Amino acid sequence: MTFRKSLALFFSHMIAVSARRMVVHESLAAAPGSFVSQGPAPATDMLTLRLALAPNNIAGLQAKMMSISTPGSSEHRQWLSADEVKSFVKPSSATTFAVMKFASTHGLNATVISPHEDWVSITLSVAQANDLFAAQYQVYSHPSMSNTITRTLSVSLPPELVGHIQVIHPTTAFLKPGSRTGSTTGHVQHNKRATPPSCDTSLASGVMTPACLQSIYGIPATPATQSNNALLVTAYVDQSAQKADLEQFLELLRPDVDPSESFTLLSLDGGNDPQNPSDTKDDEANLDIQYTAGIATGVPLKFLSVGGDFATGLLDTTTFIHGLEDPPTVVSTSYSLSEESFGFTLASKICDGYLAIGARGISLLFSSGDGGVRGGHDDISECKNNTFVATFPNSCPWVTSVGSTIGFGPETAVNFTGGGFSNYFPIPSYQSDAVAGFLETLPTDFQGTFNSNGRGYPDVSLQGVNFQIVLGGEVTGVGGTSASTPAFASIISLINDQLIAAGKPVLGFLNPFLYYYASTALTDITAGHNSGVCPVSTVAFNAGVGWDPLTGSGTPIFDQLLAAAMGVAAPGSYNDTNAVHTSGAVVDTVSALSDDSATGTDGSNGLVRKYGPVIIGLLSGNLVLLLILVILGVGQHIRRGGTARQSSKYAPVKLREEDSMSKMAPYDVE
Repeated sequence: MTFRKSLALFFSHMIAVSARRMVVHESLAAAPGSFVSQGPAPATDMLTLRLALAPNNIAGLQAKMMSISTPGSSEHRQWLSADEVKSFVKPSSATTFAVMKFASTHGLNATVISPHEDWVSITLSVAQANDLFAAQYQVYSHPSMSNTITRTLSVSLPPELVGHIQVIHPTTAFLKPGSRTGSTTGHVQHNKRATPPSCDTSLASGVMTPACLQSIYGIPATPATQSNNALLVTAYVDQSAQKADLEQFLELLRPDVDPSESFTLLSLDGGNDPQNPSDTKDDEANLDIQYTAGIATGVPLKFLSVGGDFATGLLDTTTFIHGLEDPPTVVSTSYSLSEESFGFTLASKICDGYLAIGARGISLLFSSGDGGVRGGHDDISECKNNTFVATFPNSCPWVTSVGSTIGFGPETAVNFTGGGFSNYFPIPSYQSDAVAGFLETLPTDFQGTFNSNGRGYPDVSLQGVNFQIVLGGEVTGVGGTSASTPAFASIISLINDQLIAAGKPVLGFLNPFLYYYASTALTDITAGHNSGVCPVSTVAFNAGVGWDPLTGSGTPIFDQLLAAAMGVAAPGSYNDTNAVHTSGAVVDTVSALSDDSATGTDGSNGLVRKYGPVIIGLLSGNLVLLLILVILGVGQHIRRGGTARQSSKYAPVKLREEDSMSKMAPYDVE
């Protein structure tokens, strides 16, 4: 054997040993969807990588969030300051030192790029990135993309960074530019004057307008008065909001509002808002800004235009808001993609960013998607695939996910309303009883495959069909959960306006509040099937009594939501945090006492679960009745000879080991 061959073998062995010491951080078996590799990325190409540093106490922030957002807690709505949030999120000195030392050792300049000091940026060649992180960066194309992206199917960490680095981006995230939830349900014939004969969008002639929404949900038209109550509308994938179209929209459909009222433009990552009177491609941005202006009367509006790719845009939106001294009180976002497009580590880090935002008293609302149970929309080829697809960011437990309804008398779930269960995030405690109740209604031979241990979405819903907007100077109809979301966000802004005027803290993170008051402040939607573009016979979920993964806990009743927010006891609910609450705790208590563990159903064929909250709500002061129910329940418990418990009969989608629910346990904080 020649010296050269011996040397080659030696170095090959050393490389192999080094590779074995690396710890796989995240990997994919293959590029998702229609992404196709065009070969290895040129070794000399430069990459800018973002490294997410592990926070020092994210579990502590999760616990704090549940305490300050749950009605009845002694800390309820005592939102945190920016510095208080940072004290939980900022990496430990050991983590910062480890990352900075690693960068310095390899001749890299690590620049802190976030207010919480939990993101750093490094620039290096493809060759060095491959070497340092045991990656194989390749160039990928996609039929819907005019450009290519550089990604790797696997990324690893050296031992000294394990536990200190949460995310390296971009690595394994494959997101298509231009994908969004804001699909239209089809443009109606253009006309200059739209005088709707009806607000019932289940009829061919029905259209949805601000006046319709005000009538259906009792939303006031009275202008807001508080200047420190901004509503922020986010825009991605080159969407622009046209001021001329907004002015015309207000003239046509809110003639009582000054049409010159507009929005403040904010820009991030090179985003802009070019004004083109003939533009007809920006339906999403115009829908969002027109219905926030049309519903949140007098609320200061801000429009954040975010450039670049969607994943980076979401990351930078969180750090942007983290850095604001005077942040908005509500943020509305109408964009999402499948969870698997992001990958577990990136989705988790973005979700933690939303946790940090919500802890400051900011309500985050996201559309639930327009593909029913199958994630994206307009893909009929997926109709025979009964493995349901979760979408993100709306599956994050720290945001409020909004679904869509249609018609009234009765109002029902529309077929496209996105709904399901996360494969990344477990069921949060605020919805555990609600989700358990829904799972019990599914037949044992249900053919859909989903993660029954996952966070369920949406949380709430609102009309979402044939919203009249002005686009390129013409009136047209659009729809989707991206229509429902800005309208629901506007309701929250109007409630916040009255809270601030009364000297009370804003609503902030909404979900514990919404589930707590669901039985009195939301209208339960009990009909609908979310098969999306697929035939109605396709496997999907059905709406029913209580929470369901089509419409959540229901649609808003403005005056009841306002009364609950102001601290006025709503009918059928309690203010005492130690009492049994009709919004969730009663359902859990009654079902636990009457559960038949042998059959997996309650001992009265579901009647106790269905009507128990109503009975107790109507007789909320009757301690004798409550005592009787407890005695009966204890008797059943003794007769069964075991503990009261609820168990799911449905097997979750198998997750990768690193994605297991056990790693996300801190979300389930009581």
